[in-house]
Amino acid sequence: MPPDKQPELPRRNRPGAIAADTGPAAAAAFAKAGFADPALVLRWTEIVGPEVARLAQPLRLSKGHLGGILTLRAAPGAALFLAHEKRTMAERINAYLGCAAVGQIKFVQSALPVRPVAENKEKRPGPLPAADPARAWHGPKSLKSALEALARRRADRPGR
Repeated sequence: MPPDKQPELPRRNRPGAIAADTGPAAAAAFAKAGFADPALVLRWTEIVGPEVARLAQPLRLSKGHLGGILTLRAAPGAALFLAHEKRTMAERINAYLGCAAVGQIKFVQSALPVRPVAENKEKRPGPLPAADPARAWHGPKSLKSALEALARRRADRPGR
């Protein structure tokens, strides 16, 4: 193609969406750890329950002669407790995945990363201004309280 006839690339005067680049990178990271389907890692708490998820998390899924071998990172001292739950965990995982993907579970003891606790950023509504029309409502008490709560939230919004 002659140099003057090269197709023009679309100009981007702004940053692109990060999701376009992270999808393939995440898929490669999951595949490297043996997870062809990342649902096992992403929905770990739903699959095994919050008690087990607090003590262990999946590291890798590899092939073995007895089926898949799921390696879990367990909190120090929790591996012994979790060893008694191997069969139940394997059944729950296989039921979730819809096939016998996990035949054996192994544990690696190490400290689990601390998950940040989400802050409750919801601000409590302040007092209702005296001149607010919601105070003048003369009707059912439940409707009046709902109107006052709405007025408090409206008054607390930025820009008011």
